[in-house]
Formats: sequence, structure tokens, C-alpha cells
Amino acid sequence: MELRPYQIESVEAVFREWEGGRSKTLLVLPTGCGKTICFSKIIEECVKRGERVLVLAHRGELLEQAADKLATATGLKCAIEKAQESCMSSWFRVVVGSVQTLAQPKRLAKFDRNYFQTIIVDEAHHVMSESYLRILNHFNAKVLGVTATPDRTDRKNLGEFFDSLAFEYTLPKAIREGFLSKIKAQTIPLQLDLRGLSKTSGDYKAEELGSILDPYLDQIADEMLNYCKDRKTVVFLPLVKISQKFSNLLNARGFRSCEVNGSSEDRKALLDDFSAGKYNVICNSMLLTEGWDCPTVDCVVMLRPTKSRSLYCQAIGRGTRLAPNKTHLLLLDFLWLINKHELCRPAHLIAGSDEVAQVMTKKLEESGEVMDIEGLVEEAESDVLAQREEALARELEAMRKKKRQLVDPLQFEMSIQDKDLTSYVPTFGYEIQPMTKNQKDALEKYGIYADDIDSAGKASMILDKLAKRSAAGLTTPRQIRLLEQYGFFHVSEWAFDAANKMIKIIAANGWRVPSHISPNTYNWKGTM
Repeated sequence: MELRPYQIESVEAVFREWEGGRSKTLLVLPTGCGKTICFSKIIEECVKRGERVLVLAHRGELLEQAADKLATATGLKCAIEKAQESCMSSWFRVVVGSVQTLAQPKRLAKFDRNYFQTIIVDEAHHVMSESYLRILNHFNAKVLGVTATPDRTDRKNLGEFFDSLAFEYTLPKAIREGFLSKIKAQTIPLQLDLRGLSKTSGDYKAEELGSILDPYLDQIADEMLNYCKDRKTVVFLPLVKISQKFSNLLNARGFRSCEVNGSSEDRKALLDDFSAGKYNVICNSMLLTEGWDCPTVDCVVMLRPTKSRSLYCQAIGRGTRLAPNKTHLLLLDFLWLINKHELCRPAHLIAGSDEVAQVMTKKLEESGEVMDIEGLVEEAESDVLAQREEALARELEAMRKKKRQLVDPLQFEMSIQDKDLTSYVPTFGYEIQPMTKNQKDALEKYGIYADDIDSAGKASMILDKLAKRSAAGLTTPRQIRLLEQYGFFHVSEWAFDAANKMIKIIAANGWRVPSHISPNTYNWKGTM
């Protein structure tokens, strides 16, 4: 099976991390981008090296899916460690194991600590649970965790176990490069008040959500008639009884709706019938967030509000796959009234920060129209950047009084407008540690005031950007600051020599810009 370019890159990145001594690494791919194919190729290479590999998953569907795709992609067969099935007498080098089974102390004790050399954790956002950790800590094996985009809280938690992030392929990039469907959102002006609801494990309680949602089900069904009557739709709800009720309401309005839950005896048949087109809506109580693919889904209705970005992404990911004649995925977004900006909305699928997501959400609500969220993110990022620049201007005014020789790192970030720097959050291993003396010395040598940098990871990223700028012959932080003070624009894009020449001209003119030079319209390229 031929891998896509990003899949090849991800496989190579994982082995680089392992070979570099980072034995517990993470791979992040959006739903629909072939994470199982990627780790199948990694498993294939491990087996060629004589290793025994364990694939961990917490649901039967995921175990079966992993085994099937491994066989399809590589030809490798698996042994099973689940319930009454054991791998101990098997000669297969790959074992697909149930977490619930392996986490049992007596079952785990049968395995020598060196039995597996590599462990793959599917849906790795679950890895911090006690059952996963019991298994992972038992074996002396290198670990790869694979997951869809986790939120910042998830990343921080995952950083407690994993040493590094080997590779991340983002949803916006997957859409731009044509591997996932475009996403459009429609905000529905139906207000549902969540203020005062209780939370459990940091998210809203399903029972209370069901009570809040119930009185609005008729109105929601009416709204769906306006937007998704001719679409293939998945609806996520908080409770089975609410899911069943809503499915009946949709059928009463002319939809062909079915409902599936953990107790559905005919679940496979219902899912097959939905895929085949017998039904055009399928309702569920968060059952279909993992282990189920139907590429023709082109509408998702999320009626289970959540603070977890990983859960939200998993639900919406049921509709991001490509399919013939599918132009985009439509998200119906209802107005959930909350106390803080903490609820996941369509903007959080693609925004690089909460700031940008909030601006996007406001624009979606104000427009009242179907909007392409990929296009909207650029507009929102521009607005946020303008807000930051205003705040920076105030901060710089205070800084001028200090007459620092060195350049503030925030000023440098804003001048070069680097998204990686402005959205960076330290997560793994050394990244969250204070910067080292060597890093501070190197930053000050480049002209950066290092005392305001709060982590080794941020210092490392700034140093990397500075080194690349130096190699490319671009302006230094001091040159940027000086010429910006004289009113020149986009100095971060100038060549070092051009900036140096302009500084000499200004210095020779008594540290004033000559009258024949207009800083706001100056084109440095025309002077080279």
C-alpha cells in the first residue's frame, strides 16, 4: 500500500524519536488521515527488526479494525489477547490486546517484562487512565501513542507520560492538501442555557444535559428540516433515551432515521443500512465517536456539548472523510449559553488558539449564514494579531523607558509574525523546564532579552528561528527593532545587508531618516 507524503514523514519521525532515545513518543493525526495505516507500517518495520509488538485498544471494534488494516497494509497476521483468547502460545510477532483484559493483575503477571519490545497505543488520549498505565509500566518496551488532535489539557496530561511529539498533521493542513473534506458551519439561533449545570471529570453531566435538551428537541428537529433534509447526518446526544426520542421526532418529520446504542442487538445491521442509504440520519449517545467510519456522512449535529476538544474532534471526525460527490461537511452549531468561553464549537476544530476560536465563533454567530471555517480562521487570526499589536504597542511604550539594549522576545515574535512562536505551549519533558544558561547566553548573543522567556522549549524554538534567519541572511532582532522605531514596515523580511545599509544612512544623517526616504512606502529590494 502506497503511503501519502505526510504518512511517510510520520513513520520516519517516529523512528527518529526512538533512535534518539525518546522511547515514549506521540503521533497526532486527524480522524480520517490513516493513523492505523501509519502504525501498521511502523509495526511492519519493527517485526522486520525481530521485535514483538503489542497493539493496545479499549474497544472490540478498535481491536478488529487494527487487525484488519494491519493485514491489509502489511500482510501481517495478529494474535489476540482478549477474554478467553491468549497470545502466549502463538508464533505471530504482533499481538492485538484488550486493555480491560491485560490490565487484570493475574493476566499481566503471566508476561515477562521483556515480552514485547514495542507497544502501540491506539486512541492514546486514554493513556493516563490507571488500566493503561498498569500495562505500560509493566513492560520494558518503547511506546508509540496515536491519537487525533488532543486539546491543550490532554496534551499537558499526555506530556506526563510521553517524552515527545514525533509528528503532528493538522486538520487545516489535511483540508488544504485535499486529504479531508472542507468544513462549513451554520450557527442556529436556538439558545440552550447550560449555566449552572454540574460537571463530572471536568465535563457536563449527561443526565443534566438530557434534561436541558429535552424541551428543545422539537425545535431542533424543525431546524434540521431546513438544513439537512437531503444530507447524510450523524446526531450525537447525551443520553440513550434522548437519542431514541429524537430519532422518532425526525421520522415524524419525514427523515429516515435510526438509533443505535450499546444495547442494540442489530447494531451492525443498522450501521450497514445507514451506510447503504436505507437511513439518512443516525442518532446515538456518543457511541460512534471511535471505531466507525462512513465517508459519505456530510452533516454532523453535535447535541452533546463538551469542553473536551478531543471528544469534539472525534465526533466531528465522523464526517471529515472524502467521498464521491461530497463537497463539504456541514456542522449545525447551536447557541449554548455558558458562563465562560470553554465549550468546544466548530472554530476549535481549526483555530490554533482559544483567542482565535472565540473571534471565529463570534463571527459565525453574527453572520447567520453557512461559513467555511478554513477561510474564516485567517480573518480571525488577523483580528487577533491586530489586538495583540495594540497591546504590544502599550507594552513597548513602557519598555522604552527602560532603555534596554536587548530586544523583548514578544516584540520579536510579533515583528516576524510567526504562528508557531505565538501559539507555542511547552508540553513534553525538557520543554517545560526553565531555560538553561547556555540558552540564555545564546539568546542574548542574538540580541534577545531572555529573562522574559519562561521555558526551555520556548527558548529552543526562538533559537531555532534565529539560527534559520541568520542562515538565510535576514535581519537581526536589533535591526528589526531599530528600523521599526524609525517607521519602516515589514523589516523582518529585509535582508541583513539592506538593513545594515539603511542604518548607516540614518546614522550618517544624524540619526534621522533622510527627507528623500519615506519609511512607510520604502521598498528595500529596490535599493539592493
